[in-house]
Amino acid sequence: MAIVFLFWFSSYIYVPVLSPYVEHLGASYMMVGMVLGVYGLMQILFRLPLGMGSDYMKRRRPFIYLGLIATAVSCFLFLWGASPGWALAARAVSGIAASAWVVYTVMFAGYFPKEEAAKAMGMLQFTTVIAQLSSMMLSGYIAEHWGWGAPFLIGGIVAIGALGLAFRLPEPKSEQRQAIQLKDLAVVVKEPLLVKVSLLSVLAHCVLFITMFGYTPSQALHIGASKESLGWLTLSFMIPHAVATLYGARFFGRLVGERWTLILGFAGSAVFTLLIPSMPTLGALCATQIGNGFMQGLIFPLLLSKSVSGVAPFKRATAMGFYQAVYAIGMSGGPFAAGWMSSRYGLTGGFWLGAVAALLAAALSWLWIKDTSASGGRTQ
Repeated sequence: MAIVFLFWFSSYIYVPVLSPYVEHLGASYMMVGMVLGVYGLMQILFRLPLGMGSDYMKRRRPFIYLGLIATAVSCFLFLWGASPGWALAARAVSGIAASAWVVYTVMFAGYFPKEEAAKAMGMLQFTTVIAQLSSMMLSGYIAEHWGWGAPFLIGGIVAIGALGLAFRLPEPKSEQRQAIQLKDLAVVVKEPLLVKVSLLSVLAHCVLFITMFGYTPSQALHIGASKESLGWLTLSFMIPHAVATLYGARFFGRLVGERWTLILGFAGSAVFTLLIPSMPTLGALCATQIGNGFMQGLIFPLLLSKSVSGVAPFKRATAMGFYQAVYAIGMSGGPFAAGWMSSRYGLTGGFWLGAVAALLAAALSWLWIKDTSASGGRTQ
């Protein structure tokens, strides 16, 4: 859990200032979209191969090392050259680092009995949210007082510290089994529910990486907020997001069922995303983030828990790799498309696109998800 905390801390400490920083380097909105989007593109390319490779080798630890090394390298690349091109390269390496997350989730679950898998994922989710919250809260303050490069320097140092801890990780005990065959992997990625849930997650990540992890900090600076005050924006989003992720999805799932929980989350996110560009003050903008954080927090645990339901344990890294590789399309395509919209219509255009993506996901949730009660799993 300490390694997971440090991994996400180092990965997210610069996220709130990333789009303003790339703008500061002289990039257009289109280039900002490319820098934000390449993070997801790398995960499209690397997540599934990493999951398959880990299952095939029956080893998790080398992939943890890879993720932490890539995290440190990406942070130092941001420092190496202060230009939009270097920022693009650095963010690409950070996408490779994040691709290792598929192995983190499976490795951590391997330390627990099968019947405690939901508990394990809840612990992992809580650690992830706290790491993201604490790092993003500090980001603006650090940049305001020590310059744009300070968050990247701290992120690199933290990643190196996590790598030192990772050398002490034991490999989970693996079950005796035959090596995975390609025909078995094909069956995994053709599972209908996995495909539908993955596509819904594409749209969910479009919204997330257009808003809080994308252009919302730029919107705050454009209405007069300081870099230091971005911490309040982060807090407004992440606290409700954490509460909804850990407790809200399970509560609403039992109350109204999985289908309506997803519809509520997506439709509510559409409304709050649409309101972002019309907010005149930082306080009003933070109010939209409270709503958006909560609504998006209802979505992700349900989608993730359904992505591996019915998949054999020794194939779950592959299923998770497919799920995460597919939803990375949203992490890449959402910011890139929003950058194009913003270059034509201003930041408002990008937020319009995010709202449309959320409404489409609400409609697809109605069509694709069975109206059953949530199973109570809290996962990331």
